[in-house]
Amino acid sequence: MQSLNYGCSKCSNNRYETGEIGAAGGFWSKIFDVQGSRFIVVTRSRCRYTEFFKAKTSMPDNIFNFFTN
Repeated sequence: MQSLNYGCSKCSNNRYETGEIGAAGGFWSKIFDVQGSRFIVVTRSRCRYTEFFKAKTSMPDNIFNFFTN
């Protein structure tokens, strides 16, 4: 993940924590437990305001996810 400045518009703090989550897209991805979308989660350290940014996914990631879930 690239290093960016995720300054907070609520409290003007520049300190944050990041993480990633995956989400199922439709009926078949829910049935086979495949995460069709990935998001970067940014939470500000001071006010705990959280935003989600869509991340790129690749076919190898989706295949690996299918066999490991």
